[in-house]
Amino acid sequence: METVPEKLLDDRSRSVIISMNPSSGSTDRKSVVLALQRMLIESGFDVYLFTDIEEVKSKVAECESSAETNLIAVVAAGGDGTVSLLVNSLRPQIPLAILPLGTENLLAKHLGLSADPRLISNMICDGRTVDLDVGSANGKLFMVMASCGFDADVVQRLHSNRKGHIKHWSYAMPIINSIRRYRYPRIRIFVDGAPKPVTGKWAFIFNVPRYAMNLPIVWDAEGDDGELDLCTFRGGNLFRAIFYLGAILLRKHRDWRYSHYQRFKRIRIEADEEVPFQLDGDPGGILPLEIQVVPQYLRVIAPKNWARPGNDPSQ
Repeated sequence: METVPEKLLDDRSRSVIISMNPSSGSTDRKSVVLALQRMLIESGFDVYLFTDIEEVKSKVAECESSAETNLIAVVAAGGDGTVSLLVNSLRPQIPLAILPLGTENLLAKHLGLSADPRLISNMICDGRTVDLDVGSANGKLFMVMASCGFDADVVQRLHSNRKGHIKHWSYAMPIINSIRRYRYPRIRIFVDGAPKPVTGKWAFIFNVPRYAMNLPIVWDAEGDDGELDLCTFRGGNLFRAIFYLGAILLRKHRDWRYSHYQRFKRIRIEADEEVPFQLDGDPGGILPLEIQVVPQYLRVIAPKNWARPGNDPSQ
């Protein structure tokens, strides 16, 4: 669902809160954030910049309780983790703008965004919003995707030794260690209350069709259809992983019996051994895991010309 708010006709001040993650991305991007702040001030907004989530929450509460202030947007200046932190900390449908500064910015890519402060400033001035679904995983919200198995093991290893900015090559050693040590336990997935589980050794759950390196695991996921998308693979070893990667690149993996794909509203995932899961690129914990869709929860500020495949951007 998309909305284009009417221009404000009252005398209330227009406030924008920027939440900056100083650890996002491969370099210090504070200059980009300051440029956005300056452009918004020049456009007539009161702009507040914080690096602490508790200060963001306090300022949001202050703006919403004031009869003289209209909170126009909260800006997530960072990666998908920064977006996740804000969405899990603030009430539903506070307008969220994204200034992508992280190593991976999958939701920003889905929306066609770049780290151009002029683009983000113009979007906030235009005020066009899009309402997207989110997933709830053991009570924590995710915006893009969740997974269980090998890649979640890589994410867990990466973050257990994280120091400062993450670069793409930071994944190299965690991947090597996971190849050496991960044992691919079998996973059971109960979909929408079905008594018989789907089984596999990899499980991917998507809200929007984005994954690292733009791999088209579920290329037709729709972020506003009231459902999530499940894709699993049955085999578990390095040879199988290479085979699956080739099939994914050719978009053939959903045609063969070693994989399973379906849309759902609620699933439960469990295993007899320890299997990690990740949410939007951050460690989530160890199975079991219950996931359900939360429709139309996230309100994001989008470019005027943005539309998911099949949507008319003028609607």
